[in-house]
Amino acid sequence: MQTVLEDKIDEFQDRKIADRNRDKRTKDIPGWGMDADPENDPTYPMKHWNGADHERLNYEKAPQQRIDIEVLHSVERPGVTRVFGNSSPPSGLSGAIRRYAYQYSEATATHWMTLILADRINAIEGKITDLAHGILPNPWIERGWRAEWKYNRPAFIQKAATTALLITAGFMVMKRKNKHKSV
Repeated sequence: MQTVLEDKIDEFQDRKIADRNRDKRTKDIPGWGMDADPENDPTYPMKHWNGADHERLNYEKAPQQRIDIEVLHSVERPGVTRVFGNSSPPSGLSGAIRRYAYQYSEATATHWMTLILADRINAIEGKITDLAHGILPNPWIERGWRAEWKYNRPAFIQKAATTALLITAGFMVMKRKNKHKSV
């Protein structure tokens, strides 16, 4: 009985120290923890209270997932989230670009635009990997054209005709420019 009580006291003290350390790290971040104080709830008066709303502050945290791969996380967070996806860790050029993006705050366009660029590069890397393994791309299936042909044929024909028209117009403009340069 005494050891259970001592364990609870130790756990309480450890939690208090952890909370104090977290408060030191996060007090300079505007808006951090603004919903932790029920008197400063930004959803008031829109939220319908049910009486148990403040119990969410005392929940038991999930155990930390084992970190055996590189996990990128926001500079606003003191550490990695308890649970994270690990199916595709950052790799190659797109991974380097993602590492660069995560050096910036999520509030900056640099962070998000760099992540978008990394996604585009990752798609190209995937196509190169497929070709290296002898897998040829099949845009008819990968882009959903088969389903669109089956279920939305008029829109598919309209898109295809518009694309063909724009490509033809582009070639004609380029040909005309080249013709004027050579004269």
